[in-house]
Amino acid sequence: MHYPWCIQKCPYCDFNSHTLGGDQEQSYLAAMIRQLEQTLPSVWGRPIQSIFFGGGTPSLISEQGLDSFLSQLRALLGFSPDIEITLEANPGTVDFKKFEGFRQAGVNRLSMGIQSFNDDKLRALGRIHSSEEAYRAVEAAKAAGFDNFNLDLMFALPNQTLEEAISDVETAITLAPPHLSHYQLTLEPNTPFYKNPPVLPEEDLAWEMQLACQSLLREKGYHHYEVSAYAQNRHECTHNLNYWQFGDYIGLGAGAHGKITDAPQGKIWRTQMPASPGGYVQMINDGKLGKTSEVTEVDAVFEFMLNALRLQDGIPLEYFVLRTGLSLQNIMPSIDKLVQQQWLLPDQEQLKLTSEGQRFLNDVLQEFLIS
Repeated sequence: MHYPWCIQKCPYCDFNSHTLGGDQEQSYLAAMIRQLEQTLPSVWGRPIQSIFFGGGTPSLISEQGLDSFLSQLRALLGFSPDIEITLEANPGTVDFKKFEGFRQAGVNRLSMGIQSFNDDKLRALGRIHSSEEAYRAVEAAKAAGFDNFNLDLMFALPNQTLEEAISDVETAITLAPPHLSHYQLTLEPNTPFYKNPPVLPEEDLAWEMQLACQSLLREKGYHHYEVSAYAQNRHECTHNLNYWQFGDYIGLGAGAHGKITDAPQGKIWRTQMPASPGGYVQMINDGKLGKTSEVTEVDAVFEFMLNALRLQDGIPLEYFVLRTGLSLQNIMPSIDKLVQQQWLLPDQEQLKLTSEGQRFLNDVLQEFLIS
């Protein structure tokens, strides 16, 4: 569920997000329900395992609006008994009362965009919250009853030192998040940072930051299960695991993408909604759906590998056949080549990168792009 509005857009962000203006919540949430109603025939009988409110800044949704929305979802779809419902939250937009309302509405997992506990770095990133607000947001979430939450941190920030990168992770650990996302700041096209680049750490220093923080998290009991994701006590993100295992999902909202497998027909379909919130609402109100396209065999191979090879523990090789409907012969020449290069482990049942392969993941993926 993509909620596309923010109080202000961060200069590094290339997501489909827009500065909030006016009261658009009710019409937008209603449009997402209508989109789902039009999508239902393609997913009849399939229980929903997870829901993820991404953005934008979903924590700008009112507690009442979210409660009504989830109630309508329950009336339309079968929820798995252990469904995971995650909402992304900006520390500058929440308090105990709001977290309590989200919890009562049915949200049982939060993902908080902290990014850094250094106020200078937060200002450089254009964030609207301070380090003190980040602390308060985490404590408010705990007080509201959230025992499953993620903290987002970034490293290789403008003028960041190795010590500052490690300090951010050390501070996050003191707040005892069951899940932590730790990823490198990159300069994406069509962003202010791309047009006017800040001074970022050199590649070797960024790699040193990554290794040092990985080691620290490992020492503190965090399982490194995906390129940028760490979890304690089996708190891996169900929703993101579904992406990485090439599962199906419905994408609701402006700019949202979906993937649905038509098993009887042996086809995989991608859906894409228009990026403009106003255009999206108008299209849905006119009874239309967004763009739908079939995933070709070549694309299925690359997209499967693009996701699956991010998993640090690997993925069963049989998943390739089960999730794409293709034969292993489509990928065995590339696998054999990558094993010889020592980028992929020689395992007949598991797809798993070596540590060197993990470092050069983009180069590994190129092999499947041209297969």
